[in-house]
Amino acid sequence: MVVNPDYLRESTDMDPDRLSEALDLVEVRSVLTGGVAARGGWWARGPLADPVKFFAMVSGRARLTTDGAVAPIELVPGDVAILTGRSWVAFEAGPAPRREVQPESDFSTARFADSDPAVDDVFIGGCVTVNEAGRTLLLESLPPMAHIRSRAAGNGNGNGNGDGDGDRLFAALLRLFDEATGGRLGSAFAIRQYGQLFLLEALRCYVDQTHLPSGWLRLLVDERLRPAVDLLHGRPEHAWGLEELARAAAMSRTTFAERFREAAGVPPLTYLGRWRMLLAQRALRSGDARVAALAAELGYGSESAFSTAFKRVVGESPQRYRARVRQEAVPIASR
Repeated sequence: MVVNPDYLRESTDMDPDRLSEALDLVEVRSVLTGGVAARGGWWARGPLADPVKFFAMVSGRARLTTDGAVAPIELVPGDVAILTGRSWVAFEAGPAPRREVQPESDFSTARFADSDPAVDDVFIGGCVTVNEAGRTLLLESLPPMAHIRSRAAGNGNGNGNGDGDGDRLFAALLRLFDEATGGRLGSAFAIRQYGQLFLLEALRCYVDQTHLPSGWLRLLVDERLRPAVDLLHGRPEHAWGLEELARAAAMSRTTFAERFREAAGVPPLTYLGRWRMLLAQRALRSGDARVAALAAELGYGSESAFSTAFKRVVGESPQRYRARVRQEAVPIASR
């Protein structure tokens, strides 16, 4: 079997978690890159090279602005800002006159490890990476600047109590910061794991707090469309029609088609084609399946039909895609 669309289904026959499925498929990763620990009046500014960046306030408060922003946003402990497609970011905090500070990438320094949440402004930053196949999916689901409020910091000094998703987000942030500054055995591994949990909590809060733009994230959290999405994801090889999908969602064809397009940004069958291509790209990256067998398992009548669809979506043939991504995965020293 080349493609296993139910690879997240548990042996208890519980419903598949479609968001986890999608995040795994596009290989979403949170990478911690640096931060600032300062007190008094300060400012910092720098360029952004990564398509998706995040900044999270551990203690204190700061104002963040970026290109295209109408006004700065105020970050308090537990708050997260996610920036997509921005070219620069700036922070300022405390009273004037303010001195310039430079972000640091070494969290083991005393400036971070010995910071006092009662008086220090501390934030961490990083990037969100996805594989080539998922880049468009992620970018289309996020606005240029998303302000995620934890609502968990109470009095604003990092020692308050909260509840719900905001509380879990703040707790995940504190665990990540503690691991990054603790210098304990296995910290690099722990930072990667805590970084993933922190990103997940941030996405959960974002979904709860915001009217999502059209895209895969909005589609996957739409409960009324979930029965239809389950069919598309569970049996991507099937030639689904609007009538079947609308019936599963208990809607008329017209209502279903309009709601699906509003949520996903594309019609249902276009989405199915894109989902098939994500599955195909994963299979080509990680397996040795023949293209003809992959085409059949994804519901295409012939290898040529599959190759044409793949090239239209991905921009190159399946064979060329597999050769390129595998070559790029080989360490330079061993080439």
